[in-house]
Amino acid sequence: MAIFSVYVVNKAGGLIYQLDHYAPRADTEKTFSFPLDLVLRPHDERVVVAFGQRDGIRVGHAVLAINGAEVNGRFTADGKDVLEFLSNPANYPVSIRFGRHRLSSNEKLMLASMFHSLFAIGSQLSPEVGSSGIEMLETDTFKLHCFQTLTGIKFVVLADPRQAGIDSLLRKIYEIYSDFALKNPFYSLEMPIRCELFDQNLKLALEVAEKAGPFGPGS
Repeated sequence: MAIFSVYVVNKAGGLIYQLDHYAPRADTEKTFSFPLDLVLRPHDERVVVAFGQRDGIRVGHAVLAINGAEVNGRFTADGKDVLEFLSNPANYPVSIRFGRHRLSSNEKLMLASMFHSLFAIGSQLSPEVGSSGIEMLETDTFKLHCFQTLTGIKFVVLADPRQAGIDSLLRKIYEIYSDFALKNPFYSLEMPIRCELFDQNLKLALEVAEKAGPFGPGS
């Protein structure tokens, strides 16, 4: 069981808080000889596998590191173009780590805004007036749970499909937001949440939820 991440989205669709709590590691590192038996292509400022799968490396996986050094998008740690580097036989044998691309801050902002719009569309599609909007989206690898307050703040949790007690957790996060963000005299509504006590109590709540499931009275 695991809780992957938490997002807090304001009523305008802006991301005001995000925490990556647990990220499953599916990276694969292999040593290759020339020529590389995978087809790589640039995609969204990174280099990804376009064709060929082997040893846990899948189409869509990004190049994360070369010879132990993290890459920066389409460039190696010392500024060389990844595709040019890997096309040079003199650079082999070479160790390459592949895995799922980590979302950048800008990508997270964009996805929060997209979910805000999708939430509004879901409410409008409802055959009944006063729909609560999207409360859960389910895939084979995670569930997205959403709780919207009366003031329009959305608390979104991504968790393992088998994780119990998420509804209680969402309301616990709302309590933490009320106690440690809203009551903070230095916090402005609708603005990014930067509060150490909020961070600490949120992380504690996530750990409790993972271990014990639903929150009981007075949690």
